[in-house]
Amino acid sequence: MNNINITVLALLGGVLLAIQGGFNSQLSSQLKSPFQASLISFFISTLLAATVIALGSRKVPNWEHIKAIPVYLWFSGALFSFIGISLYYYTIPRLGISTMISLGLTGQMAISVIAGHYGWFGLNPEPISARRIIGLGAMVIGIILINKPN
Repeated sequence: MNNINITVLALLGGVLLAIQGGFNSQLSSQLKSPFQASLISFFISTLLAATVIALGSRKVPNWEHIKAIPVYLWFSGALFSFIGISLYYYTIPRLGISTMISLGLTGQMAISVIAGHYGWFGLNPEPISARRIIGLGAMVIGIILINKPN
C-alpha cells in the first residue's frame, strides 16, 4: 500500500474516532456513566472483531507463540485504552467535541514525539527536531484558536 493510501486511512481513522467519541459521549450522558459507555463500546467492538476474525482467513497463533508474548502486552494497551476512551466520553459533553479532540490530539502528539525520540514501546527512534517542535507549537496555537471564544 502506498503512502497516499496509508495517509487517507490514517485520516479516516481520525474521523471515525471523533465520530465514535461524539456518539459514545451521548451514550455516556444517557447512562450517566462513562465506564458503562466504555463497557458497551468495548463489548460491541469485541463482537465485531471476533466476527471479522471468524470470517477472515488468518491463522490463529499457536500456543507456543501465545506463551512467548510478554504478559504486560495482554493488559497494558487495554488499560490505557479504557482510561483514555472513558475520559473522552466524560469530557466531550463538558468541553465540546472540537475542544476535547484538539486537546486529546495535542496529548497524543506530545507523547508520540517524546516516545518516538526515545524509541519507547519497541518502536524505531525518531529524534526530536526543530521541525517537530515547531509542529507541536503550531498545534498549541491551533488549540488556542479553536478554543478562543468568538
